[in-house]
Amino acid sequence: MQADTIAEPDPSPLRRLLQGGLNIIAAVGTVWIFAIMLLIVADVVGRNFLAAPITGVAEIAARSVVAIVFLMLPAAVLNGSLVRADFLLRLVESGSERLPHALDFVFAVVGTLLFVALAVAAWPDTASAWRTAEFFGVRGVWTLPTFPFRLIIVFGSAASALAFAVLGAESLGRLSTVKAGAHE
Repeated sequence: MQADTIAEPDPSPLRRLLQGGLNIIAAVGTVWIFAIMLLIVADVVGRNFLAAPITGVAEIAARSVVAIVFLMLPAAVLNGSLVRADFLLRLVESGSERLPHALDFVFAVVGTLLFVALAVAAWPDTASAWRTAEFFGVRGVWTLPTFPFRLIIVFGSAASALAFAVLGAESLGRLSTVKAGAHE
């Protein structure tokens, strides 16, 4: 992980504020996981012991998984807890002080661009879902609006892009403070 390979300076107050906010949003995702777990258990109990399944559990669970990922992703990015193979960083850090920071910067730039593209691509469907009152489920039996779920994807993508941009700025700052070695 990144923390193992590069010493991190104390975060700025703005970074701590952003990190705190994103951690709160991730905590909402954690509570949502617990709620989905309870809903699934209630459905299983109702289906098997009471012959009364809960309508819409499969649809709610399917939409919730995506929403939970996008609630938790920005905090994972900013906290440096994304799963990644850091073998390349470990390999190059023995030969260069600057190269690991440069690779972190490139990783952050690519992450920023990908998540900006995802937010931009998801926005038209989100706006359409709001305008048309799009829903999922079976009309007359059970329905749920899709707009909140789509908005979470847009928000999570934009927040992930912001988190990657912060990491990129920090990597660029570390890159500019590390002196080039004689062998670079």
